[in-house]
Amino acid sequence: MGRSLTVTYYHHSGFSIAWEKVLLVFDYWLGEHGEVPEEKRITPEFLAGFKEIYVFISHEHPDHLDPVVFEWRNSIPGIVYIVSIDMPVGTRGKRMSPGDVMTLSESVTVKAFKSTDLGVSFLVDVAGVKLFHAGDLNFWHWREESTARQIEEADAAFRAAVEPISKEMVDVAFFPADPRLGLLFDAGANYFLLAVKPRLLIPMHFWGRGDIAIEFARRSRCRQTEIIAMTQSGEQIGLDFTDDGYLTVHLPSAEYTSAADTQVDLGGYEGRDPFNDTDLPVDIGE
Repeated sequence: MGRSLTVTYYHHSGFSIAWEKVLLVFDYWLGEHGEVPEEKRITPEFLAGFKEIYVFISHEHPDHLDPVVFEWRNSIPGIVYIVSIDMPVGTRGKRMSPGDVMTLSESVTVKAFKSTDLGVSFLVDVAGVKLFHAGDLNFWHWREESTARQIEEADAAFRAAVEPISKEMVDVAFFPADPRLGLLFDAGANYFLLAVKPRLLIPMHFWGRGDIAIEFARRSRCRQTEIIAMTQSGEQIGLDFTDDGYLTVHLPSAEYTSAADTQVDLGGYEGRDPFNDTDLPVDIGE
């Protein structure tokens, strides 16, 4: 029997995945200025249509955790929160450290992996479909500020974090393509592609630069991994998995494929570098 999933993008690193009456929500955030339109937000009325709801929070950075997620429990008391071990959430969440495995129901299990920033990354098995959400796992390096030694150490830490994930089967991965990293914004994602080989990768954490996500998808997709850029709040794709191993992707409707979506502004790659203003220093310790 095949499995059909619906993936919805909200903002930044926030997604939901629906399978039958099961809903998974990852790193939901409305944006610094409430960028997600009211009509595209998760509501208690929407949640009421599901029997099992699991909210995953990879870490406590504000761009991965909107406090509104805890308000949902007022209307839907059965919501289960799965959070990183370093989050001070009291009894509101099931806390996970890298390497922990948790069975949430007959159809859903989750395993936590390391991050190269705060928190953890998650590998969730829902009805046999493996979904990986990276949280803030990435090759974080700032070429304008970091020393060669810092970059080497950051690279080694990232490779070490990815190594155990590479032993897993991953059907769908959500992974950062952060423009603040400059022209090498996709270095971490490309290494992840080579090491893990997910069947489908969806870029995230691109800080509103939909053109960056689209360009990454254009130049990095390969025979082993399809890449789909989801850039607008409320955008959805459908995934059909058959028992004999085939995956069919149903792309967004015309509502999300306007000329504004398909035109990629790459003018910054010539002349003045548009990333210089947002390159930030990183301290990875001694």
